Amino acid sequence: MGPIARRNLLTTMKTIDEMLHLDLLTSDQHAQIGAWIAQAGSPDEILKMPATLWQALERASEVMGIDQDLARDPQFDEVDA
Repeated sequence: MGPIARRNLLTTMKTIDEMLHLDLLTSDQHAQIGAWIAQAGSPDEILKMPATLWQALERASEVMGIDQDLARDPQFDEVDA
């Protein structure tokens, strides 16, 4: 696994950890999703995750507003020249 893939995996795992902490995923869902993502060799493999797990992720993502965050234009801080 290359450094970019490793960083993406860590970011994803942090997000599902936060979903667990906020009680948006059960500990069983968290474990199953984490195991699926960890064993997946590619994004295409992640997309083959069982529908029940995808539905749990979608509900948690909606509550956390993740889609809105991804759709928002990036905000850049002004830098003094």
